[in-house]
Amino acid sequence: MGGVDVDTGGKKRSTNSEINMVPFIDLLFVTVAFLLITAVWVTNSRINADAQVPGPPNPNIELTPQTPEKVLNLHIGESDFGLVWKQGATVVSEVKVPKTPMEIGDGDGKIIRYPELAKKIEEEWKQQGGHRDPSDKKLDQCILHSDNRTQFKEIVAVLDALYSPKREMKLGAETKKIPVFNMTFSVR
Repeated sequence: MGGVDVDTGGKKRSTNSEINMVPFIDLLFVTVAFLLITAVWVTNSRINADAQVPGPPNPNIELTPQTPEKVLNLHIGESDFGLVWKQGATVVSEVKVPKTPMEIGDGDGKIIRYPELAKKIEEEWKQQGGHRDPSDKKLDQCILHSDNRTQFKEIVAVLDALYSPKREMKLGAETKKIPVFNMTFSVR
């Protein structure tokens, strides 16, 4: 309990009051708990994003804009695959490939492959791909668009088809065959 002594000076009666501090402390604890809970939820709902948009090091010097690289967007549909080459927001080419799985193995070890998709991806890369020189260390980019309901074995088969085209790359003194694409997932 907290008390307040009010000295009246020369008067006969002094007034002493006691203030009940328990409700004040309860209110303080509730406020602190509320602030802590909201602070935790606010930090969990944030997405750390870095746009990595470089500005000119010197504002007086104008930078020449670079054309964006072509990116292959591979859409997994219900009955077909969509191969869409985009350069920025511009669609360069679009091809549909029928979804015809080839089953390999039997029983529980059965896997599926999409040989037509692999062949078409290789053809498209030969026509549209940008990084072919063995001394070029960059890979072409592919974004795989998939539905949440797509089965894992289908995604594995599509990844195998995507990584089937290879190109030569100089790594030090030797030249190795590597996949032509660097893949990124986009799930709807």
